[in-house]
Amino acid sequence: MAKVFKKTSGNGGLTLYLGKRDYVDNVNVVDKVDGVVKLDPKDFGDRKVFVQLACAFRYGSDDLDVMGLCFRKDIWLECFQLYPESHKPSMSTMHETLLKKAGDNAYAFTFDIPTNLPCSVSLQPGPDDKGKACGVDFEVKTYLAKEKSNPDEKIEKKDTARLIIRKIQYAPTQVGAGPKAEICKNFMMSDKPVQMEASLEKDLYFHGEAIPIKIKVKNESNKTVKKFKITVDQTTDIVLYCADKYTKTVLNKEFGETVESNGTFESTLSITPMLSDNKEKRGLALDGRLKDEDTNLASTTMLRQGVEKEVLGILVSYKIKINLIVAGGGLLGGLTASDVTVELPLMLMHPKPDAE
Repeated sequence: MAKVFKKTSGNGGLTLYLGKRDYVDNVNVVDKVDGVVKLDPKDFGDRKVFVQLACAFRYGSDDLDVMGLCFRKDIWLECFQLYPESHKPSMSTMHETLLKKAGDNAYAFTFDIPTNLPCSVSLQPGPDDKGKACGVDFEVKTYLAKEKSNPDEKIEKKDTARLIIRKIQYAPTQVGAGPKAEICKNFMMSDKPVQMEASLEKDLYFHGEAIPIKIKVKNESNKTVKKFKITVDQTTDIVLYCADKYTKTVLNKEFGETVESNGTFESTLSITPMLSDNKEKRGLALDGRLKDEDTNLASTTMLRQGVEKEVLGILVSYKIKINLIVAGGGLLGGLTASDVTVELPLMLMHPKPDAE
C-alpha cells in the first residue's frame, strides 16, 4: 500500500489509521471505510474508546462556536465502541495491512456509508471570509468517553483523533448520447422565423475538457443574428431544514459570428468552464478538498432513480444556454430586437483513475 494516513490524539493514547482518504460512491454502493485504532490505555481510567463516522453540513466558521452557536449540523452519524472490544468487523485486506502497520493493541473497525448521503462538496468562500469553508464533509473520529453518546459529557480535544475523508463520484464508464434542443421563433414585423438546433456529442464531459457544441441556424426572418452568447450555469440545491436553490454562471462567452437575413449557419463552438475563471465567486460549489489542495468546480451529483427525496446536503447540476442575439431590422429597429435561446443539460465529472 502506497500510503497510510494516521492521526494521534493529544494525550498520545489513541492513533487512528486509514488506508485512503477518498471513498468512491458507485451510485448503488459506496466503498467501505476500513480503519484501525491503536491504543495505549494506561491513562484511560474508566473511560471507553469509541470511533464514529459523521457526515455533516458546515455552515459557518469555528469562531461561531465560541459564541455558543452551532456551526455544523450532522446529517448522518454512526458510532461504535472499540474498547473494551464490542465491534468486530469482518477482516479485509485493508485491515490486515493497517494492523501490521499499527502493531500491538490495535482494533479494527468498518463503516458502511449509505448511498443516499451527499458527496463531499465545499462552497467557495468570499475573499474576506475566514475559517473553514461551508459545505458537506465526512469525518472519522476516535475518542475517549465514559458513555457512547451522552450530550452532558465533555470530551476533551486531547482525547480525540480525527481525519477528514471524502465521498466522491467518478464518471461512469459508459457515456450516453448527447442532448439536443431546438427552437423556432417568430418575431414581430417578420413573416418568417429563426430556427436553431444545438447538440452535444455526449452527455458527460470531464473537468477541464473542451465541450464542443454543434449549432445549426436557419434565419428566414428579415432580421440579422448579431452574435452568439453561450453561458454555463451551476445550480446548487441545498437540502437541509428546507430547500434552498441558487444558480451561478460559471462561463459567459460571446462569439462574433453573424447570420444575415435568409442566411444559414452550421458550425461547432467550443467552451471549457473552469474554476480558475471563477475564483472570486462566493458560494460556488466545489468538489470537497482535503487541507488546502487545489480543487475544481463541483462534479454533477449522480443519484439512483427515486432517491432524490431522501438525499440531504448539497446537490449540483449544470446547464448550457445558447443565445442568439438578434438585431431588429426595418423602421422599428431595436424595438423588435430579441433573443433566441435553447438550453442543454451538462454533466461534469472526473474520469475514474486507473487501478493502481
